[in-house]
Amino acid sequence: MRIPPREFESKLRPLPQFIFGSRWLQLPLYLGLIVAQCVYVVLFLKELWHLVLGAMKFTEQEIMLVVLGLIDVVMISNLLIMVIVGGYETFVSRMELQKHPDQPEWLSHVNASVLKIKLAMAIIGISSIHLLRTFIYAGSLGKEISPYTETGVMWQTIIHGLFVMSAIGIALVERLSQPTAAKH
Repeated sequence: MRIPPREFESKLRPLPQFIFGSRWLQLPLYLGLIVAQCVYVVLFLKELWHLVLGAMKFTEQEIMLVVLGLIDVVMISNLLIMVIVGGYETFVSRMELQKHPDQPEWLSHVNASVLKIKLAMAIIGISSIHLLRTFIYAGSLGKEISPYTETGVMWQTIIHGLFVMSAIGIALVERLSQPTAAKH
C-alpha cells in the first residue's frame, strides 16, 4: 500500500520533516526558469520576424546566421525544459505524468545521472551552434570587419573540446558506477 505524501511527511520527526520540506525552496527557482523560457520565446519570435522581414535582402550567410541563432534559442529552450521538468521531478516532487499522453519519453527514467548526461549533451549542442557561427566568419579572421580574433576562435574550440571531454567523462563515470548486474 502506498502512503500518501502528506501522511508520510506527518510521520517524520520535526527536524527530518523540516529538512525534507526544504526541497520546496527550489520551486521559485523553477518558476524563474519558466519566466526565462518566456523571454526566450519572445527572443525567438523577434528573430523569426527579423528573418521574415529581411528574407529578400539578406545574403545566404546572413540568413544562415539568423537561422543558427533560432536553433540556438530552441536548444537553450530545450535545456531549460530538461532542467525545469527533470529537476522538479527529481529533486522536488513527482509530477505523476505516467498516464499523460504527452509525457516525454526521457522523463519516465529520469534521475540525477540521466539528467547530468542529457544536460551535458545539450550544452555540447549549444556550444556546437556557437562554434559553427564562429566558423562562418573564419574567412574574415584578421580583418577589421571580423567580430572574432584567431585567439578567440582557438579558445572557443578548446572550450568546446573540454565540454565534449567532460560529457564523455560524465557518461563513463555513470556507466562504471552502475551495478554489474544491470550491465547484463
